[in-house]
Amino acid sequence: MRTYDFSPLWRSTIGFDRLFDLVETAQRAGEDNYPPYNIERVSEDRYQISLAVAGFSPDEISVTAEQNAVIVEGNQADKAEREYLYHGISARPFKRQFNLADYVQVKGAAFENGLLKIELIREIPEAMKPRRIAINGASSGNVRQLEGRAAA
Repeated sequence: MRTYDFSPLWRSTIGFDRLFDLVETAQRAGEDNYPPYNIERVSEDRYQISLAVAGFSPDEISVTAEQNAVIVEGNQADKAEREYLYHGISARPFKRQFNLADYVQVKGAAFENGLLKIELIREIPEAMKPRRIAINGASSGNVRQLEGRAAA
């Protein structure tokens, strides 16, 4: 995979720090796909992250919402040693971070049938929403006719 040097952009841009950090993080991201997950758009401003966390109980998983990120960590408690003939269900500790856009907030999380579902919603503040601006025009009493005759 190619790596890119962003230092020339750092010198000539202001306020794009988060964008460059996201690109660098994506480049450094390993191929660790554990646990598997889905990201869905439920509606225009609602999203859902589903993580397959088979073998974990709800008390062994933590979900932390930070500014522009949600972090999911799982760590199974030490259980009695077992002798597996085949061990196909991975139960290793994990930490997965999802970066969120501005104004996207975590609304809740639910654990059901081995899936952890995290509900997200984008709530744009009223001050940031587009609004219609009234156009003030000159009233007809203030308009003067410059030439007395009409164009032929």
